[in-house]
Amino acid sequence: MVVSKASPPVTCSDSTINLEKGDPLVFGKYWKKKSDECSVVIQGWEFLSYLSDTSNVCWYMLPELKGAIQRLHHVVGNAVTQDKYIVIGTGSTQLFMAALFALSPSQTPDHPFNVVSAAPHYSEYKPEIDVLRSAVVQWAGDAGVYDKNEPYIEVVNYPNNPDGTIRGPVVKSAAKGNLVHDLAYYWPQYTPITHQADHDVMLFTFSKCTGHAGSRIGWAIVKDIEIAKKMTRFVHLGSHGVAKESQARAAKIMGAICDDYQKFESIESELFFGYCKNILRERWEKLKGAIEKSKVFTLTKYSRAYCNFANESFETYPTFAWLKCEEGIENGESYMGKLKIRARGGPGFGVGPNYVRLTMIGMDDDFNELLKRLSMLSAIQISNSS
Repeated sequence: MVVSKASPPVTCSDSTINLEKGDPLVFGKYWKKKSDECSVVIQGWEFLSYLSDTSNVCWYMLPELKGAIQRLHHVVGNAVTQDKYIVIGTGSTQLFMAALFALSPSQTPDHPFNVVSAAPHYSEYKPEIDVLRSAVVQWAGDAGVYDKNEPYIEVVNYPNNPDGTIRGPVVKSAAKGNLVHDLAYYWPQYTPITHQADHDVMLFTFSKCTGHAGSRIGWAIVKDIEIAKKMTRFVHLGSHGVAKESQARAAKIMGAICDDYQKFESIESELFFGYCKNILRERWEKLKGAIEKSKVFTLTKYSRAYCNFANESFETYPTFAWLKCEEGIENGESYMGKLKIRARGGPGFGVGPNYVRLTMIGMDDDFNELLKRLSMLSAIQISNSS
């Protein structure tokens, strides 16, 4: 029996594995071991007020969370926080919209500000902007081809979702532009920390830093106090601040990570970032082997770099695998669907359908099932060549 690359075999399993979203469940085992020291008890009388610290620009942020964020960045060395303003939001999604609000004109312009990001770009930027139907900002696509003589906001995402590459601004237009740096994945389990990021607006998220996506905590590090004030106002108008229960939990967990690294009582592989990096390294090695044997896809290749945090050189281990289909396969998402694998196709990221994205941070069972189904492709290639 001959099966072409364009027609993958129907799997023997009845279940569809969902590898579309970046739900960071892979880190759960680590946090189960740290359950006692990361637990938070909140009394019934606590956190009744909207207010936290009225002397702070971000007046709804608990002082202990601000301190934990500054401490974590100091320990890791991935971002400058000194002489900056920290604004928190309900995940980095809310802060992304807050940044666009703060960087756009106060009065409705004659033409909306264009928001761009180099393709392949994060697939949610466009729908998050489109849903507003705003007269102030609009999605304008790939920053790499933007040539309009109109004001713009460029979103720079590194390591980039979906392909894990390190990138900088690419717009060549002579028009006035502002930058937002989305650094959700600039943590040492994913990529070498080569420098302290020091940009005007930097976005981070608790979900990708520690894996606690359900707490919905994000933070922005902002140079300009007026931009920080406008971002705070956006969050205030949208949600009257951020739940203090989530803030307290985030502060506790960030503090536990910092305590472990500053005590130096454990080997690096047992501490959070080293533990998670080893899991991702092992997964990437297995996936690379399966992809190479399948002859159906190719993966992005990453060079090694020296990590100032871990004091060693290693490759980037992104949260997503960005696959390019070999010749003869026109639609990667559809092809994966025939393998009963739910994935996200290239068009959502601003590129062709011959690309597809799979998460690397889901449950062990789902990842192992992915390897199993890719091995079926390998077996078919061997059978066809014999």
